[in-house]
Amino acid sequence: MWALRRAVNPLRCRGYHIGATRASSVGFDIFTVNLEQDVCAPDHGKNLIGRGLLPRGFSVGTSMTEIFSIGSRGLSSHAGEKATNNDDDLEEGFSELETSIAADCGKEKKDEEDEHADEIQAEASENEISLLDLESVETDKKVPGKSRINVASPLFKLIMEAPHHSVKSALDKWIEEGSSLERTEYYDILHNLRKRKIYGKALGLSEWVESKKLFDFDGRDYAARVDLLAKVVGISKAENYIEHIPKSFQGKVMYGTLLSNCVRARETKKAEETFNKMKELKFPITSFVCNQLLLLYKRSDRSKIRSVLEMMEEEDIKPSRITYHLLIDIKGHECDIDGMEKVIETMKSDDVEPDLLTQAMVAKHYIFAGQKEKGEAILKEMEAGDLKQNRGACKALLPLYASLGKADEVGRVWQVVEPTANLEERISAIEAWGKLGRMEDAEAVFENLFKTWKRPPLKSYTALMMVYANHKLLSKGKELVKKLTENGGSLGPSMWDVLVKLYVGAGELEKADSILHKATEQNPKMKPFYTSYMTIMHKYAKKGDVHNAEKIFHRLRQMGYSGRLQQYQALLQAYVNASVPPYGFRERMKADNLIPNRAMTGLLNQSDPFKKTPFSELLT
Repeated sequence: MWALRRAVNPLRCRGYHIGATRASSVGFDIFTVNLEQDVCAPDHGKNLIGRGLLPRGFSVGTSMTEIFSIGSRGLSSHAGEKATNNDDDLEEGFSELETSIAADCGKEKKDEEDEHADEIQAEASENEISLLDLESVETDKKVPGKSRINVASPLFKLIMEAPHHSVKSALDKWIEEGSSLERTEYYDILHNLRKRKIYGKALGLSEWVESKKLFDFDGRDYAARVDLLAKVVGISKAENYIEHIPKSFQGKVMYGTLLSNCVRARETKKAEETFNKMKELKFPITSFVCNQLLLLYKRSDRSKIRSVLEMMEEEDIKPSRITYHLLIDIKGHECDIDGMEKVIETMKSDDVEPDLLTQAMVAKHYIFAGQKEKGEAILKEMEAGDLKQNRGACKALLPLYASLGKADEVGRVWQVVEPTANLEERISAIEAWGKLGRMEDAEAVFENLFKTWKRPPLKSYTALMMVYANHKLLSKGKELVKKLTENGGSLGPSMWDVLVKLYVGAGELEKADSILHKATEQNPKMKPFYTSYMTIMHKYAKKGDVHNAEKIFHRLRQMGYSGRLQQYQALLQAYVNASVPPYGFRERMKADNLIPNRAMTGLLNQSDPFKKTPFSELLT
């Protein structure tokens, strides 16, 4: 294994010290049955963890003790910040490394793909603690399996048809008419609502059941409520609810659920606080917890990923399939294809065969790294010779063949899928035809949705809107929004984000700014995506519009998006482009406990109004 480490990163391994404090590694058995089968044998755990499996450019100067301090201090979002934040370097385009990646990997195409990959990984990671598919760890009651879901249930149809604000009154009427609700049916309906991401109605059902005392809540019921509260009304509400749960049910599943939602919401500080709380309560550190931290730092601070892996090695925590999946994606994102292949080899040597999700990710990274033949070979492996027998691969194959520019292959796959295509496959087809610039085909797939749904889901509108945004088709985008509202639909953060991209791409920056501002005024309970603000802020920075860049910076803070180096970089770039001295900028960063990385240091030096020049030296 040491030879493998040296082969991937021959120089960075020298002189590195691991300063970790030992911690308990008792099993944290909150996995689903299927995922438990994917976990490697205990003696394989250390084979995965190594400096050679980390992306190039990760800092090696921050020790395990500095970042995690597994002893009494715990996890801190500010610990180890002297290490270079390579994630910000990459995202902002200020680093030297980013230039080469853009050239080699087609970075302009990767940004959207990586956002989508994050969503997939969040869902996959969340499935490790799928609250409504688990065996009950808090009680001895039997939990119904997911195969029991009955979408034809009259009560499920009643909930689906009821407006969001009328779910509880509809349920009251159901009981008044003499109907009943058994625990097994409750679980089935709740699971199906969550699967469809109808979290508001699921929360309403959960609250109603508890208020009516139809049956006693157990640990699983409370955990489901925490999950729904975090998704619908925010992490703070979920934390407050936990405080009122009976102590006997405030277990590892409860806090694992909270941690998962903190990571999903990209609440770094809250996630770290939750991790520390789990340690204080002496809950064991497991691969589930480590996977959550890997996903968190993949998004927010990649310099800390190494320390999570060291923790796994020190505590002999065996990796799950999702651990490998995350590491493969990190390597691929850095265009370290050799390193990515080493991770795959290690994965296979641990008897974990890549699934369709992993194969699709590997193919994507090959394609964007310019190794299209390897990418296409993976796609053929996914097909396994018969698409009808491997229908599950089609959703991923459509956009990937489009990325290769192979319209014939997209058409071939779509011909197999089209007669019985589900929503996700149709959205993939819209995306694929859009990538190929075949608007009529993308629009035809969208229009066919109305044959199945009277009101197609918002995500289908968002998919077509993204196609229009990518091709700067402003007028078509406006028509689509009009069609959505006329059909009784409402806009949300995902559609706001695409609208911002649409208007910014069409050169109407002020209009995009206005749309986002009005959306937050009209829907104060909805929080726009961080990327929506940054899309606008980057454009203001490029124009050297300091006033409006500061305005967006302030809005980010109002929305809770503060303390991120990325937004400081964009703001400072506005000052540099405007040739305006950013007085007190270092102090502002210090107030947010941020330490400049190399790119930021260069910008600060460039914009320093007091720096000495050859001319100023003559005058002194």
